Order: sequence, then C-alpha cells, then structure tokens
Amino acid sequence: MLKDNIKTIRKSKGLSQEELAIKLNVVRQTISKWEQGLSVPDAELLVALASLLDTSVSTLLGEKIEEQEGKALKEITEKLEIINLQLAQKKETKRKIWNGFFIFICVIIIVIFIGLAILKNTYMEWDYNNLELAILGVEIHSFVWLFVRIAPIVFICSIGGIYLTRKK
Repeated sequence: MLKDNIKTIRKSKGLSQEELAIKLNVVRQTISKWEQGLSVPDAELLVALASLLDTSVSTLLGEKIEEQEGKALKEITEKLEIINLQLAQKKETKRKIWNGFFIFICVIIIVIFIGLAILKNTYMEWDYNNLELAILGVEIHSFVWLFVRIAPIVFICSIGGIYLTRKK
C-alpha cells in the first residue's frame, strides 16, 4: 500500500527516483527500496516525503483524511510499527536461513573429512590393472586432492558466516 502510493504519487508529480532522493537528501536506492516494499521511511522522512509530494501522510499510507490529527498520527505510528515489525521478521528469517546454511556446510565438510579418515587412502592399494578400479581410484584421489585443499578455506569462511549471522 505505502510502496504503491509513493510510486504512483511520485510519477504523477513527474519526479524520478533520483530527483525525489535529492530533494529528501537520501540516495536513489532508498527510494527504490521504499517503492519495492523492502524498507519504509521513518516518521521524519515520511512527513518530508508527504510535503514534497504535496499530499498528506494519511494519503501515502492509504487512509482517508481524518478530522482529528492526533488520532491520525497515532494510527500512522501504529501502521509504521507494524511495517517495521514485518521487515524485522523478514530480516530475521533471512538471517536464520543463512546461519543454517553455513552450519550445514561446516557439518558436511566435517562428515566428509571423517569419511576420508576412515577410508585412509585404501584406494591406493587397489589393483590398478583392472580398468574400472583404476578409473574409480583416480576419481577418488582427484576428489580427495581437491577437497583437502579447498575444504579448509570453505570451512573457515563458513565459520565466519556463522559468526556474522549469529543472533545479536
């Protein structure tokens, strides 16, 4: 609702996102995020936005103009709180997904390392005169060689990802 109203009113006034951003002293990406519903303006910017677009805050939020300004401001504040709560929940969900992904990567790397430790390069003792065993042995050796070199880097990066996506 808010995102559509900002975009519609901005276009009806003949303003680009860049022009509106300059007038509000924000970057163009901020306007884009508002119009995509990825974020909402804070109360101060919402009032400035309404003023620049020559409309009321209530209109931006999709309400009819009410007689009592105090009541309207309270409702606007409540709506902004709901929108901010929804955005916070969305952000928290993304954080949890990324955190779970990094934990999953670490677990997979540990499991593969344990599997390789159990295997103990037994494929090196195979009869390589048998063509199928030779091909399989080379493939396993190639995997082990590549995994042992790349996995520690990925593991350390995943630990960093877990740290960065932890709940603060």
